Amino acid sequence: MDRADLVRLRRARDRIDREYAEPLDVESLARTALMSSGHFARSFRAAYGETPYGYLMTRRIERAKALLRRGDLSVTEVCVAVGCTSLGSFSASFTRLVGVPPSEYRAAAHPDAAESTLDGIPCVAKSVTRPVRIREAARD
Repeated sequence: MDRADLVRLRRARDRIDREYAEPLDVESLARTALMSSGHFARSFRAAYGETPYGYLMTRRIERAKALLRRGDLSVTEVCVAVGCTSLGSFSASFTRLVGVPPSEYRAAAHPDAAESTLDGIPCVAKSVTRPVRIREAARD
């Protein structure tokens, strides 16, 4: 993959990071990267190890975890706040990525939450709070 493609892919990935709560689809992201949908999806996976949709859902679940830890929003409110339109799909994705349903996660105590223990070190907080897919955890 050439450098120009990586720059365009990064532009699309940055858009996902910024606009995770907005309706995003592969076609729109491919336009951001100035690529066809198929080429974009294949290139994104080759560059980042997951599909554009998988990356988007990881961002949404990361944000959902933070909102659920706060405890002042219902699971449905969190689902909508992170850009998911189906509570069922959100719950299934959350459970697959985190290992517990969102309602159980919300009810649990989170003494190891990055916000409370890392005093705002963004790069460390991101690595600690990023959801680990169950299949990735099994490999470690």
